[in-house]
Amino acid sequence: EVQLQASGGGLVRPGDSLRLSCVASGFTFGKSDMSWVRQAPGKGPEQIAGISRDGRGSFTSDSVDGRFAISRDNAKSTLYLQMNNLKPEDTAVYYCAVGLHPVVDGGKNGAWGQGTLVTVSS
Repeated sequence: EVQLQASGGGLVRPGDSLRLSCVASGFTFGKSDMSWVRQAPGKGPEQIAGISRDGRGSFTSDSVDGRFAISRDNAKSTLYLQMNNLKPEDTAVYYCAVGLHPVVDGGKNGAWGQGTLVTVSS
C-alpha cells in the first residue's frame, strides 16, 4: 500500500520560510517521479513542483518559481519542499504525490498523501 506522510506545515507570517517533508513507503520511491500539489480553500488542486526519480530534473510552477524548491533524498525515501518568502496566497493544504501528473482535468490523479496545512497570515 502506497503511503505518503507529509509534515512541516504550520502558521507563519509573510516573508517566513518553511520546509515540508514527505516520507514515502509501500512502493519503490527511488524509481518514482514525485510532485507537490496544493489546494487553497475553495479552489481546485494546483501542481506546484515536480522532480524526476533521480532528482536531476525538476520544475516549479510560475506561481512559486524563485521562492519554492523541490528536492529528494532517495536513501531516506523522503521528498522535500523548501518554501521561502511565503505569501498569504500560499495558504493551502500541501500534498505530496506520486508521478508528474497528479492533477488531471482539475482533479486528483494517482496516489497522494494526507496533506499538511500551511497558513500564511500576519
